[in-house]
Amino acid sequence: MRTFNCLGSSAAATVLGAALLGMFGGGEAAAQSKQLTLCWAAWDPANALVELGKDFTKQSGIEMKYEFVPWTSYADRFLNELNSHGKLCDLIIGDSQWIGGAAENKWYVKLNDFFDKEKISMDDFVPATVVGYSQWPKNSPNYWALPAMADAVGWTYRKDWFSRPEIQSAFKAKHGRDLAPPKTYDELKQIAEFFQGREIDGKKVYGAYIFTERGSEGITMGVTNALYNYGFSYDNPKKPYQMQGIVNSSDAAKGLEFYKELYKCCTAPGMTNAYMQEGLDAFKSGQVAMQMNWFAFFPGLYKDPNVGGDKIGFFVNPAGPNAHFTQLGGQGISVVATSDRKNDALAYIKWFAQPAVQQKWWQIGGYSALKAVVDAPDFPKSAAFAPQFLESMGIVKDFWAEPSYAQLLLDMQKRVHDYVVADKGTAQQALDLLVKDWTKVFKEQGKQVASQ
Repeated sequence: MRTFNCLGSSAAATVLGAALLGMFGGGEAAAQSKQLTLCWAAWDPANALVELGKDFTKQSGIEMKYEFVPWTSYADRFLNELNSHGKLCDLIIGDSQWIGGAAENKWYVKLNDFFDKEKISMDDFVPATVVGYSQWPKNSPNYWALPAMADAVGWTYRKDWFSRPEIQSAFKAKHGRDLAPPKTYDELKQIAEFFQGREIDGKKVYGAYIFTERGSEGITMGVTNALYNYGFSYDNPKKPYQMQGIVNSSDAAKGLEFYKELYKCCTAPGMTNAYMQEGLDAFKSGQVAMQMNWFAFFPGLYKDPNVGGDKIGFFVNPAGPNAHFTQLGGQGISVVATSDRKNDALAYIKWFAQPAVQQKWWQIGGYSALKAVVDAPDFPKSAAFAPQFLESMGIVKDFWAEPSYAQLLLDMQKRVHDYVVADKGTAQQALDLLVKDWTKVFKEQGKQVASQ
């Protein structure tokens, strides 16, 4: 994850200009000028959003300010801001898991009437992003955000290494097939084992980079990619909050065991608490053959002078023995209920939803969720990773979006990290304990937890 100053360069210039006006006169004009503050995480897409926002300012006369904080502080910073009914943010690009709490706690403005008035249809957006970023309750026509930044877990690989004749020959001699991006988790592990400890260009390299971070969400956002594909689900769709035998099924335990095996066999030493930035660093420095990370970072990696261009390739999260999913990322954009500038904030959302704006958003480094952009015939050719992104958005699953999601997440972080990284207990025991943890959380929330 990349961190930038809390304000983008254009925002900083805006603040400086306002200060100078206050010092040297023009106070009345400054007081009458309109401005909005948009809050998000500090990463590459945020820089693209600053650039995009210049068009909004030109058209509307409304200046944009930005409050961007590192991903490690993002949830704490802005959930505290929302919960305390602060007025820092007029617009917020909030994480998908926040939507339940934001709706039930009335942190966000409900957008149904606004969408109806402006003829903004959620049918025009990728269905998974509407469910994941906008709806609460899920699968109901109640909207609290506009899909803003579509994202999912994908993989990068060293295309230049994979294509070397001597490496191709060695792999085929060992496995009887051509070396190619993996389509299944068994193939992923086989390739990772093949590269682990191999010397390339005089340097020892490792097979794969995967998420292991414990403090926020990292290992959960990694391990779910295997769990889903071995048969894990959060609950029984026919019996809400029935987790026994679903979260901790024998197939789910096999998925957790696989992730640990991949971690133990095929990752670089010392990656015990690693997430986005560590993966980018490992890939850019030539340590790993394959890297798990969010699509949001792939434009920057593709432009990297050392590992980008013809040297990098992309593939969709591989399938498991029972299913084929990938972890949903991304966020929706919402109007903060305590903002004093709600009408201007809604004007920004109306502007942002336009197809031409969404097309530019994709072109400069954001990820549009608008069907008119991603379903266009030329979309798969618009970027080296566009086909994989499109396929991934069709197979996404997300973590709980319950108001109690933060505790649910911390529980999962602890249980899977204890097993995968700290070698505590078995996979089955870890998931059994997770069911107990989650049952306790839901009962404290007054939910009826169904048994088998």
